[in-house]
Amino acid sequence: MINRLALHRKTLLLCLAVLFSPALLAWDYFSTGETTEQQVQMRIGAEFTKKWDCGVHLHLAEEARFSLYDHEEGMLAKRESVDTTYAPSFNRSYTTLSLSYTPIEYFKIDAGYTLRLYGNKGWTDPNKYLRHRVFFGVSGIYHAGIAKLYIRERVLCDIRTDSVNLDEKNQYKWLLRSRIGTEFTVPGKPVKPYIWAELENTLNAPEFQQKDGHQFISEVRTQVGVKWRVSRLSSLDFYYRFIYEYDRDINVNSGYYRGKELKMRLDEQKSLTHAIGIVYHLDW
Repeated sequence: MINRLALHRKTLLLCLAVLFSPALLAWDYFSTGETTEQQVQMRIGAEFTKKWDCGVHLHLAEEARFSLYDHEEGMLAKRESVDTTYAPSFNRSYTTLSLSYTPIEYFKIDAGYTLRLYGNKGWTDPNKYLRHRVFFGVSGIYHAGIAKLYIRERVLCDIRTDSVNLDEKNQYKWLLRSRIGTEFTVPGKPVKPYIWAELENTLNAPEFQQKDGHQFISEVRTQVGVKWRVSRLSSLDFYYRFIYEYDRDINVNSGYYRGKELKMRLDEQKSLTHAIGIVYHLDW
């Protein structure tokens, strides 16, 4: 009787092992590497807004980013040492067209499209140096004396047009950005200091890219600045922004599909960016 129970137990364990073995194999990483990038950037932008009395605003924005200092160091999972400093260069540009609507004083919705041009992808194939983004957001706004408080939730979809391994990257990358901020009016002065903080979370990272089987925080951004009204229709925005980025770069090699011991490689990449910027605003 005891031998029969032991046999049934072994059979059950064997069946469970067969059923769940694909899930176990899915997390078989070769990961000993982590790199950290330190960046200092200068950002220059211009924004134009057309306002209508019905609460609808049309926005057109252009931003250019330049790397002043860019240093990467650390160790890759394939046991390669990284210690590289890059020369000052054009980093990327963003062109955004969006529409917002404020049906009541305390609530706003917006949606738009951004064309992103990458300066570090080469200029031979547009599918590599061009990226597309669409977004939709909602904001809650509250005025308390000289302070304006707001929270914003924005869903973004980054679209790639080049060929990718869908086990490693998404053709359509969905993200959620949650921002909270405040802006102050200085009585009798044409300036408005402000500060905000934002978290970015992945929504559809591929199974192999997930952290401990879950989506993860991919970016933390904070910004402090001051808006200076230079005329009735125009203003300048001076700011400092700190950005912490975290990425899990997955390389699923052919050994995974052939059932070899080395299934995939994970390189964890962290980036710390200090950005100083100026933006010209024209509203009419």
